[in-house]
Amino acid sequence: MARIAYILLCHKDPEAIIQQAQSLTATGDYISIHFDASAKPEHYKQITTALASNPNVAFAHKRIKCGWGEWSLVEATLYAVETAVETFPRATHFYMVSGDCMVIKSSEYIHNFLDDHDVDFIESFDYFESDWIKTGWKEERLIYRHIFNERTQKWRFYTAFKLQRYFGITREVPADIQVMIGSQWWCLRRQTIEAVLHFTQQRRDVMRFFRTTWIPDETFFQTIVRHLVPSTEIRTRTLTFLMFSDYGMPLTFYNDHYDLLLTQDYLFARKISPEATELKERLGALYAETGVDFSISAEGPSLFKFLTNRGRVGKRFASRFWETESSLGRDRELMLLVCKKWHVAKRLLEKIGQETDIPTIAYLFNEEGTPLPDLGGIQSTLSKRTRHRRALMRMLFDYYDTNRLVVCLDPSAMDLMQDFFGDRSTTRMLEIQCEFTDDYLTGHSMRIGLAGEQTPQDTLERLLPTIRRDIVNESDRIRDAEFENLSIIRQADGLDEFVPAIAQFLNVTDDVAEKIAHTDHLFAD
Repeated sequence: MARIAYILLCHKDPEAIIQQAQSLTATGDYISIHFDASAKPEHYKQITTALASNPNVAFAHKRIKCGWGEWSLVEATLYAVETAVETFPRATHFYMVSGDCMVIKSSEYIHNFLDDHDVDFIESFDYFESDWIKTGWKEERLIYRHIFNERTQKWRFYTAFKLQRYFGITREVPADIQVMIGSQWWCLRRQTIEAVLHFTQQRRDVMRFFRTTWIPDETFFQTIVRHLVPSTEIRTRTLTFLMFSDYGMPLTFYNDHYDLLLTQDYLFARKISPEATELKERLGALYAETGVDFSISAEGPSLFKFLTNRGRVGKRFASRFWETESSLGRDRELMLLVCKKWHVAKRLLEKIGQETDIPTIAYLFNEEGTPLPDLGGIQSTLSKRTRHRRALMRMLFDYYDTNRLVVCLDPSAMDLMQDFFGDRSTTRMLEIQCEFTDDYLTGHSMRIGLAGEQTPQDTLERLLPTIRRDIVNESDRIRDAEFENLSIIRQADGLDEFVPAIAQFLNVTDDVAEKIAHTDHLFAD
């Protein structure tokens, strides 16, 4: 039968640590505690005194000061693991937890679960190929040496990084190691833990490498376990239930989450609020219960996604007035005038406004200063306009009291085009394909920040073909998307070819389309 040695890293709340240790060892399991050396000494004394008579509790043979993102977190874990391996020879599994974790299944359930699954549970995704890191540094975590703490020594941390990058001081990943990444909350079998400890003694080169990587608690065990254990004996998942907000912050669970937590397909949950005393008491008592039948529905992540994406519906969190529906309206017509040369599209747009009664708006998703009516703040920034694109367009239809609207888009805005063409409304597009001289592309590269006044001519000569190709690729992607109601006019075409395209785009007569086609100096730069 499985016997678990819990590896607990903690730095605060001694009463909760004592309660957690007593609860987890009540049914015969073990716990090895590393209490941060930078925490209050009286707190550590309080914990050791309270747990001194418990033979299933051990304390790491060495305490160190820990810092977020540092090697110290891995080192502290290794000290606690070494102590657990030596002190608890009957332990079959080693489960990494923190002071913010709480068990959400009974001891009986957990032991049966581990007996039925003779594998290691650890997230271990390929560091470079996976999208585990959503934003920020990736390769930089590994190829540069990070000695200082990013949070407490910010200036030294980033200065050291900039100097290494400036002088090209990089390093290689150990040749036989495939770096992996994942959650630090793992559950490993005894033979795996012993193999990892042996590896740390034999491979000093790997240890030196990880000592100066950034946030190694997300890569060290994940890499070493995958290096030592066959993939058939690894389940790439954590048994600790945790979710993160859009800002990368872990969600916190409170007293009213008890029923939700028990239905999740996990053994522990993180983070439990320090104020959720009732939840902690109920979960602590649950661990010692027997014969509990858990009904697993695992709806937590999908429920959270629903609540954050659409959870403003209700009496307390009422919907914003622009979010009452998601469609522009089945009877409405949105006409997208697409052109890379914005001044060309604006000339044609002005002519459309003169010859028809259709409201027109220039590059509202590209230019912050595009004149727009006050729509309650949704129009205030480009990010808001893009994020609430359909709501914004629906409000513009309402503001102008019309079912027809023409707006300009840059050819790069493929996501906007696909979204609007996917709506129930009628969407039509007219793409204006212009000719681009080298002088125009040079000015364009400066406007978008690819070049400056001091950029050498030979650099520009290498850059311009790439920019020209990118513009062509944007037009190709539009055609490849096979949008319905797509019309194209080219600068080299004659007016006879402009008229039917404009007539189809605006759904107007040929006479009106011809007047629009005769826009003065349409393609002049």
